[in-house]
Amino acid sequence: MDTTRYDVVIVGGGAAGLSAATTLGRALRSVLVIDSGTPRNAPAAGVHGYLSRDGINPGELLSIGRSEVLSYGGTVLDGEAVAADRTPDGFEVVLGDARRFSGRRMLVTTGLTDELPPISGLREQWGKGVVHCPYCHGWEIRGQRIGVLGTGPLSVHQALLFRQWSPDITLFLNDTVEPTDQEWDKLAARSIAVVDGAVASVDAVDGVLTGLTLRQGASFGVQALAVGTGMEARSALLESLGLSSQVHPSGAGRFIETDTMGATAVAGVYAAGNVSNLMAQVITAAAEGVMAGARINADLIDEETRWAVDGRFGPFSAASEATVSRIALDTRRHGLDEGREAVGMGPGSR
Repeated sequence: MDTTRYDVVIVGGGAAGLSAATTLGRALRSVLVIDSGTPRNAPAAGVHGYLSRDGINPGELLSIGRSEVLSYGGTVLDGEAVAADRTPDGFEVVLGDARRFSGRRMLVTTGLTDELPPISGLREQWGKGVVHCPYCHGWEIRGQRIGVLGTGPLSVHQALLFRQWSPDITLFLNDTVEPTDQEWDKLAARSIAVVDGAVASVDAVDGVLTGLTLRQGASFGVQALAVGTGMEARSALLESLGLSSQVHPSGAGRFIETDTMGATAVAGVYAAGNVSNLMAQVITAAAEGVMAGARINADLIDEETRWAVDGRFGPFSAASEATVSRIALDTRRHGLDEGREAVGMGPGSR
């Protein structure tokens, strides 16, 4: 067996990639997962909203997923894919250490990068006191003093959203957000405080978030800070194959467009998870991986069926084709004999 050639090469070993690999392994496909070990949710203490796995450590979830892939004959490889090229029979992926692997189909599940504003202390609190998604973290910070850092047009919506989890919400405009008259009315109606001025720092004591300080010197105490990040798909590998990232309709970032089952505009290339769905939570990314895996398997089946029809399917064209011809001949003979019997020309007729 050629250990560098697979039915499917998956780049990205998060929830989407591992779910796709499990689906393909169960479909008796040879599959390779290449993972750089940089999951988006690594700073988080737990995964939430994942049925039966709520609160599980992100690393533990991936460890379980890897074990499942291996149990179905898949291969998981630690490494960074740095290039991809089309070949006559599929695709070749090159790793940073120059190793090369080829697959008939390619699935990219590399996720996205959260771009944070360049504010002192902000990145150190990312995934701890600084959060972005109320459905991922809202329960954990319910009832607390929550600040919302203005980063763009969606910040007002974010403040109104987090208001569901706490009556004490403060929107920091950060010299970035200018609410419309209608938005001012909504903020006032929901008793959301608004602070003008640029934020200079996110403050913490012993690693615990305590508040924000404005450039003009005023400080405000908060226990949690919501930040709308710029979400950029990790799409370099896909772009090297001729795809281009698109601006998301919400303005939240850039993504790779696919159909509902993960197919991209380039034949044989698929994408799933945050690289193609910026808003996907972990459980959503896993579901998209399952769908993409099923779509890829169906695509391979279609190809193999064409090979069979064309007489180019390896052993089928030699041994099995002769069997099919013999069956067809026997069927024709049987039909001829029945016709003879009908007109009195059976074996005993003269």
